[in-house]
Amino acid sequence: MEELVTPPSPTKTDQRRGSRFPVVVPVQAKWQEASGRIIIENAQAREVNMQGGLLDMKIFPSVGSQMELTNLLSGETYRTRVVAIRRKEGRVLGVAVELLIPSETFWGVNFQLKKTSAELLQLEHTIRTGGIDQRILTDFRDAVDHVRKTAWAVQEWQERQITHHDPQTLLPLLIAERIRRAAQLGHSIVSDLTNHEVTRETPGVDQLFDAVQRMQQLLADLLRDS
Repeated sequence: MEELVTPPSPTKTDQRRGSRFPVVVPVQAKWQEASGRIIIENAQAREVNMQGGLLDMKIFPSVGSQMELTNLLSGETYRTRVVAIRRKEGRVLGVAVELLIPSETFWGVNFQLKKTSAELLQLEHTIRTGGIDQRILTDFRDAVDHVRKTAWAVQEWQERQITHHDPQTLLPLLIAERIRRAAQLGHSIVSDLTNHEVTRETPGVDQLFDAVQRMQQLLADLLRDS
């Protein structure tokens, strides 16, 4: 195994740069003991950011040791260093590691979605005091809410696959969210029509009319049958 070179130890502040986000990412850890023996252990990342994360693993090297971590979903491998063992009442709660090269992508799509959702919420807070038209702010807030719900669905889908639960049980929740969003948009368009902000020349109005007609007929048949 190639020699692992340890860079200067980071400060405690450096170790925890950025918020950690809860995820479930299956990983494989590989390291070399002082005796030269190679250890391979499966683990799960539970809290992560672009600098590192907290792993749930039964066997682990000592603090300061380096490991190769492989994301079992993507196959991507990164070098890491063990920076702390989190314990409570003698029980190991997790192994804190840092990526030797920070990465936005190593932990996968769930981390990226959660990070993006948090950034959008921060942006909403920033523009709320910027004198933006209330309708634009409402649309932005609704869009952020939709992204957050969709990000949750993606995370749940992957986590149910990892834990061997049926991800198809998520579909009714996704459909319910789609209907909620459609009703919300419908009310907004009704308001625009009432205020004469939608005209015959508004792009897409013909396609909207056709879609609403088809939807109205199908919904009428559904409610009549029930």
